[in-house]
Formats: sequence, structure tokens, C-alpha cells
Amino acid sequence: MINLLLLGVVLLAVGGCACVLWAERGGPRWVRRVATVTLAASELVRRAEKRRRRRERRSMTGKTSGHD
Repeated sequence: MINLLLLGVVLLAVGGCACVLWAERGGPRWVRRVATVTLAASELVRRAEKRRRRRERRSMTGKTSGHD
């Protein structure tokens, strides 16, 4: 079951990337909409990853206080 879910996510990602490329070349309106949603979702993921890395760095510097 989990394999089908992962396969679905991969297919959505590949389809979104294809729509982004097609929209760059002037595809139909629905392709441009899918491309916009795909790019917005990727931006959300990128920002979330950036926040997660910042939190990890802060927690790492808080644990290394210099006391042995």
C-alpha cells in the first residue's frame, strides 16, 4: 500500500515538472495553472527545509556550550 502511495507522489512530481517545462514553451491554460501550483508547492517545501536546517543549527550550537 505504501508503495502505491509513493508511486503516486512520484508520478505527481514528474507530471508537475513536465507541466512546468510545457508551460515555459507556451502550453495551454490548464498546463500553466498546474505549473504554477507545482512551483508554489516546491517553494513551500524549500522554505520549510530552510527553516528546519536553521532550527537544527540552533539546537546544535545550544548543546555545545563548551563545558566538559
